[in-house]
Amino acid sequence: MHNELLDVVDSDDAVIAQQPRSVIHAKKLRHRAVHILVFNDAGQLFLQKRSMKKDLNKGLWDTSAAGHVDAGESYACCAPRELREELGVIAESLEGLFKLEPSTDLGMEFIQVYRCRHNGPFSLAADEIDEGCWMEPDILDTRVAENDPTLTLTFKIIWQRFRNIAN
Repeated sequence: MHNELLDVVDSDDAVIAQQPRSVIHAKKLRHRAVHILVFNDAGQLFLQKRSMKKDLNKGLWDTSAAGHVDAGESYACCAPRELREELGVIAESLEGLFKLEPSTDLGMEFIQVYRCRHNGPFSLAADEIDEGCWMEPDILDTRVAENDPTLTLTFKIIWQRFRNIAN
């Protein structure tokens, strides 16, 4: 997991090379990731608490599922793979919402954000996720507005952007 081969991309998100994840992160090279927001029929968002075994953001709450786009993989193929690997589910449809540009706050990742509907149950990947919970959007609004330190910075950025397009 920590040294998978990823595409290095330029400022236009065009592939220019392939490097191991560790090299990409150490050199702060642009690369690709997906984040998926999973909502239930009641409109609650499923959050995952990142495993304490993770090298980044351990023990922090994050989007429902997320991961790096593997070398040669598309965003559209990566999103359902991450849902299967992390939550053990197959979503009937994934809706592409928006794409974030890389920045130091986002770990130099182009992030394609998706949304889907699923009510669970989930089979959480133990090496990725310590626990999960459903959260009301208005409570998340408050937590993000108050810069809750238990949420990843990436989640806060994604949630703010999502709420701006959803309202």
